[in-house]
Amino acid sequence: MTNLLELYAKLIGLALIGFILGRILPAKVPMRLGQWLFWIGVPTSIVAFLRKTDLSGQVWVAPAVAYTAILCGAVLAWLVIYLIELRINITIPSSTQGSLILAAMVGNTGYLGYPIVLSLVGTQYFAWALFYDLLGTTLGAYGFGVALAAKFGSGSQNSDRNSPQKTLRKERNQILKAILINPALWSFGVGLLLRQVPLPDIAVSCLDFLAWSAIASSLILIGMRLSKLSSWGSLKLASISLIIKMVFVPFVLGICLHRLGLTGKIAQVIVLQMAMPPAFATLVLAETFNLDRELAVTAVSVGSMILLITLPFWLWFFQ
Repeated sequence: MTNLLELYAKLIGLALIGFILGRILPAKVPMRLGQWLFWIGVPTSIVAFLRKTDLSGQVWVAPAVAYTAILCGAVLAWLVIYLIELRINITIPSSTQGSLILAAMVGNTGYLGYPIVLSLVGTQYFAWALFYDLLGTTLGAYGFGVALAAKFGSGSQNSDRNSPQKTLRKERNQILKAILINPALWSFGVGLLLRQVPLPDIAVSCLDFLAWSAIASSLILIGMRLSKLSSWGSLKLASISLIIKMVFVPFVLGICLHRLGLTGKIAQVIVLQMAMPPAFATLVLAETFNLDRELAVTAVSVGSMILLITLPFWLWFFQ
């Protein structure tokens, strides 16, 4: 209970600081902070925490569960869309369908998932959160997520109308390139190589300082990004994605994990990652492929607040 209260104080406090700073500072500040986290902060934290985490056991189960959660979220969202259209006899725009499905699939398992897992479960089980995020969410979002966004969207806002297929192919290549040069993936490999390499105490201290600074900065950045979100429409449709993403899928798959013998702290880590609110990647894909941005914004905003309500339940139910 004490850990949860401390986490709430950190989450709300740092996000609130970020929200206030996002309102008064120039727009380039969160952009620069995001770049620092992307290229330096998050990779450093991965290397630092990998040195302390336990990689024994079936850690590769984490990305497998991530893919299952992503697929279940997509299928359930599509099924709900189908039933709504069948019952009300209306056609939901494809752009709205795309955003609804994406919001039900991909969670904020990095910038939000990392600090929550580290605070509540500790560094020993951080590898499970890391494998879930890097080998599950990241590849799922920019793999399966891109394919869905391309299917339901209409390409970039700056698309060449005379060659939409060429533009779409270019966008896919750019996203594939972004995955391959993702420093978090590379730092994951570096962290594995450095696990058994002895480092001077001062180097370890510097790594730890940078790692925890990155965790705090990620929460501040979330507050900054939330301060820029002004749209709260599409709440009814967004609630469909949020119920699927943050309640139904983690509950059902969490019970399945328990039945399969995966319990304790490991189960908590995986369930917490599954229960994260929609990722900001859904906004990126919505903007890139002209999906329903208003729905994506609402899902991200409301989901981030609902997390404060659902966290205690997951910790209690899967303790």
